[in-house]
Amino acid sequence: MHGRIWLAGVGVLLTTGCGASEVEPVPLPTGEPATVQVGAASSGGACRLLDFAVIEEHTGARFDVAAATERDDTRTCVVRATDATWPELALTVTDTSIDVPTFTADVLPAGAKKVSKLGQAAYRRTGAKTAKRGPTAEVGWLATEDRLATLRWTCRPDDDRATADEVADHLVDLARTLDTRSL
Repeated sequence: MHGRIWLAGVGVLLTTGCGASEVEPVPLPTGEPATVQVGAASSGGACRLLDFAVIEEHTGARFDVAAATERDDTRTCVVRATDATWPELALTVTDTSIDVPTFTADVLPAGAKKVSKLGQAAYRRTGAKTAKRGPTAEVGWLATEDRLATLRWTCRPDDDRATADEVADHLVDLARTLDTRSL
């Protein structure tokens, strides 16, 4: 009996349209869609350590695109500007069990300058330009929480080695702001 009453009620609702009136169209906003700035950290990986405004504060370059990847114990982030291939900044953070003597013997590149007040041990160096890219600046350090970190800046193809050397100084300052423990 209850089933027949329920079925009759459904039939009445279907034939009357459930009391719904005609639906009015929803007006769409006019004009161009708004551009929303998304932070580097939203890309995940090592990008969680980077902030576009902090990078710009230390390097003078404005970036707005970030991409990240994670593989095993290594997290990486690359940032660029939307409208330019260069410069490019890459951050790599790898969990490690090496100590300072091992870092100095096996990781510290030949010709690199030691950097003080950055992790347990650190270096900075520059590299020459190639046919496809400009010179590079690199800062690497053994963080206090057993992580090996590297910031690498690739300059524009028309930049010279002196520009990379200047950028390396800025990367040291940027590296000091990064807390690799938060990964």
